[in-house]
Amino acid sequence: MRKGSALIVGAGPGLGLALAEAFARDGNPVALFGRDTERLEKHVSGLVAEGGTAGAYRADVADPEGLRAALVRAADELGAPEVLVYNAALLTHDTPTEPDAQEFAHSLAVNVTGAVVAARTVLPLLRDGRGSLLFTGGGLALDPSPEWTSLSVGKAALRAYVQTLHKQQQGSGVHVTTVTIAGYIGGEDPRFAPRSLAKAYLELHHQPQAQWQAELLYA
Repeated sequence: MRKGSALIVGAGPGLGLALAEAFARDGNPVALFGRDTERLEKHVSGLVAEGGTAGAYRADVADPEGLRAALVRAADELGAPEVLVYNAALLTHDTPTEPDAQEFAHSLAVNVTGAVVAARTVLPLLRDGRGSLLFTGGGLALDPSPEWTSLSVGKAALRAYVQTLHKQQQGSGVHVTTVTIAGYIGGEDPRFAPRSLAKAYLELHHQPQAQWQAELLYA
């Protein structure tokens, strides 16, 4: 039986691409979402060359209507989803007194509101009403940094949102969790290599329902 699609929102060259590769190897048609169409299509070509099914979908997560339309289009073209991974984030080096209101609102739009839009869009599209909604969190949610203020606030808010969604969806057959990555992705520690992290996401998707939790602290 053909598997449902995996929607990877924030499919950059690091963790996003590793996630797409992991789910494609597992047999899911994969949709990659991002703002750089040329890069997305390059990633898709690589996945297809390895025998996967994939599609590129340009979307700005700070544009709710555009993101919603791209997700629906991907579900129509690649099949009802069984996985959503929200991996988008705005990495801004700022202090508590630095960003103006517009900059701060834009950061929250990428780090939090886009995740809310993606979840609300994908939930009614899930194959047989079941699946996994996985969100990339960060250690800044637990230990905020005055040098990464907007990202710290965004990751804390995302963590809170995912925990509320997890509680709402308990017993529904929808696995909702955040992967709180407390480390530097792509650094010297092999545990934080993109492929190692992607493996953890895939394992969460296949996790028995009795083991579902609102958060995986990856430290």
